[in-house]
Amino acid sequence: MKLRSRIAVPVTAFVLAGLTATACAPQTSDNSSSKDEKSGTLRVWLFQEVNNDPKKKVVDEAIAGFTKKHKDTKVEVEYIPVETRAQRIKAAFNDPKSAPDVIEYGNTDTAGYVKDGGLADVTKEFGEWADAKDTDPTAKQSVTVGGKVYGAPFFVGVRALYYRTDVFKELGLKPPASQAELIATAKQIRKAKPQMYGLAVGGTYLYGAMPFIWSNGGEIATESGGKYQAAINSAEAQKGITAYTSLFGDDNCPAAKCATMGGNATVTAFASGTAGMAIGGDFSHAAVEAGAVKGKYAVVPLPGVKSGEIAPAFAGGNNIGVLKSSSHRTLAVDLMKSFADKNVQRKLFDAMGFLPTYTDVRNEVAAKEPFVKPFVDTLSSGAKFVPASSAWGQIDASTVLPTMFQEIVSGKKNVATAADDAAKKMDAAFSAAG
Repeated sequence: MKLRSRIAVPVTAFVLAGLTATACAPQTSDNSSSKDEKSGTLRVWLFQEVNNDPKKKVVDEAIAGFTKKHKDTKVEVEYIPVETRAQRIKAAFNDPKSAPDVIEYGNTDTAGYVKDGGLADVTKEFGEWADAKDTDPTAKQSVTVGGKVYGAPFFVGVRALYYRTDVFKELGLKPPASQAELIATAKQIRKAKPQMYGLAVGGTYLYGAMPFIWSNGGEIATESGGKYQAAINSAEAQKGITAYTSLFGDDNCPAAKCATMGGNATVTAFASGTAGMAIGGDFSHAAVEAGAVKGKYAVVPLPGVKSGEIAPAFAGGNNIGVLKSSSHRTLAVDLMKSFADKNVQRKLFDAMGFLPTYTDVRNEVAAKEPFVKPFVDTLSSGAKFVPASSAWGQIDASTVLPTMFQEIVSGKKNVATAADDAAKKMDAAFSAAG
C-alpha cells in the first residue's frame, strides 16, 4: 500500500496488502531441515521497492549489527520483484537447496504459505521475544494461523479519509462524523461541483469497501473449528455493500467511470484535484503531496455508522518469516528478529514511511509526524484482517468480491443476489482448501 520515493514503497506495499499470491501451488511435503548450523551464510529475499536505496540502507545496518553478534556468519540479500514473488517463493518451498533462509512476504499470503508447508513455526521464539509484547494485535494476527506464529510483523498499512480543505471551506462543509454524513457530503460536493467526484470510489477497490461492511456489523467470512464460511451475504454485510455501492452513480462517482477503478486510481483522482474526498492509505501521503492538492487537504479516520465512531479498516502490510527448510534455524530466527525489531521499524518509517507494527513505536512516530495520527487512531480503534485461510489467495485472485461490487453497480444483479453468488464461490474455495 504506498507513496513514491517515500511514496515508492507505497506502491509495493499497496500491492501486497491488497493482493495475495496468484494461483495456489500444490502443498509441499515436509521439507524441514534436520540441521541447525550455527555459522555459515544466510540467504534472504526481500521485496524490491520502487526506490529501494533507503530500504537497503536500513537493512544493511541491521545486517551489520547481526553479523557483529554472529562473527562466523554472512548474510546475502536478494531484492526480488513483488510481481513474481508468488512463483519464486512457492518454487523455493519445493526446492530447499535453492531456497533462502528468511523471506519478506505479504501479510495476506500467510495462510497460503503455511498450507504449502513453507514457513517455520516460531511460536516459542516469538513468545520469548521482548519486543513482541508490544506488537499490535491485528499485526500479530497476520502472522498467526491455527494459533501458531509463522513470522514477525514487518510493517503495517491502513487507510483513512482524505478530504479537500479548500472545497469544504468553500461549501461550508465539516468532515463527516458518520457514514450517512460521508455519503451525503460526497453527493453535496458532486452537486456543487459536477466536474468532481464527491468521494472517489472504485468497483475493484476491495480494501476501500471493506470498512463499510465491517462498520455495519458484517464480516467477509466467519470461522468455527478451523473452518471458514462466507458471511458476505449476511444481512449486516448487505447493509455495508448497499452503503458502498450507493456511491456509484451520477450524483457522486459515475458507474461508467468508477466501476473499474481500483485503490490507486481513486487516490490518483484525489491527488490530481478531480475528487473532493478519497479513501487512501498512510502510504498514499507522498503521492498526494506530489499532486495538485498539496497544501489543500487533510486526513481524518473514515467514519463508522454511528457519529464519532471510526470504521474498522483493513490492516495490510508485510511480514518477515523463516523457511522450514533452513539449515540455520536458530540464526535465521535471530535474523528475522533483527529485521523486525523496534529500532529497524523506526528507521524504516523515517526512510520509507512504513508504519511500525509496535503500538509504542507508532505513538512515537505519530508525535513526530502529524499526518500519521489519523492512521494510528484508526489502527488503535480496531483494524481487521482477511480470513486466515489458504483459500483467501484463490478468492482474491479470482476477484470474487470486486466482481460482486461491479455486478451491483452495473445493474446486472441486486445486492442480495450478487452477495449470495459471491458467498457460494467463497464457500467452494473454503471447502477445497479443507
